[in-house]
Amino acid sequence: MLAELGIERPLLVTTPRWTRLDLPATRLFDGVRPHVPSDSVEAAVAAAAAVDGILAVGGGSPIDTAKAVSARTGLRVVSVPTTYSGAEWTTGFGVRDEARGVKGGGGGSRPAGIVYEPELTLTLPREETGGTALNALAHCAEALYVRGRNDEADAHALAGAGAIAGTLPHVLADGADRAARRDLLEGAMHAGAALAGAGLGLGHAMAQALGGRYGIAHGALNAVCLPAALRFNEPVASGPIARFGAAMGAGDAAERIEELAGLAGFSRLRELGVPRDELDLVAEETVERVGARMNPRRPTASEVAELLRSLW
Repeated sequence: MLAELGIERPLLVTTPRWTRLDLPATRLFDGVRPHVPSDSVEAAVAAAAAVDGILAVGGGSPIDTAKAVSARTGLRVVSVPTTYSGAEWTTGFGVRDEARGVKGGGGGSRPAGIVYEPELTLTLPREETGGTALNALAHCAEALYVRGRNDEADAHALAGAGAIAGTLPHVLADGADRAARRDLLEGAMHAGAALAGAGLGLGHAMAQALGGRYGIAHGALNAVCLPAALRFNEPVASGPIARFGAAMGAGDAAERIEELAGLAGFSRLRELGVPRDELDLVAEETVERVGARMNPRRPTASEVAELLRSLW
């Protein structure tokens, strides 16, 4: 794909885990860190001197790092995702200010191609498998009812929901099952397309606020937050939520997400290290995020605080 795009001198953006791969990169940046701290982006931008494209290999953090560099330099990005995060589909990215404990967003990157290789997901740890797959399910759910929803994104969301919910239990039971890994990655591909086509809602807004403040894995937070967001939106989005549940083969969508989250080992915010006495602050940060504004039911900070306490 790099040759097809005319990229001859790519920068490989990844973690040390993937540097063993034989990839056609001119330069290497393997200093990617979770939640994409701003100083790591500066280091990656410096590494991008004298290259003509970016090859991102890994999960959401390497791909978001690559997109942040792309936005700064104008370089095109080819992504090889090794998780189910869906970051490869969007021009936006998140960058964390570690000193302030806040994760902000940016845009303007130039995604140019995606390569899916299920073999690269076979060694993905169980917790990361479950977290990023549930993040993908959150993309499917929210795409169906956010203000930017549309028929094309709906089709991807429903296809992704069915594939992910049907396959995730098998992958959690046997991570080396190649066929199940392939099907799960295909579901995540649909989820990413739904995300790119429609956008995010309240569940993601809560997860982003929590992740920015505490540095907790985004997938784990979505696994815990999505059921509460579904129940909050039920009065105004019962139809889309019912369709989401039906796609998963479930009568109650929120309960099914809780079941899958439980299989993956996620249940309460306190188990992830979130302190109860700061939930009001998290709620205030949540309502300022794009996902809260795009949600079909605009929440107040007090309503979000109540949801967070119910999840603690």
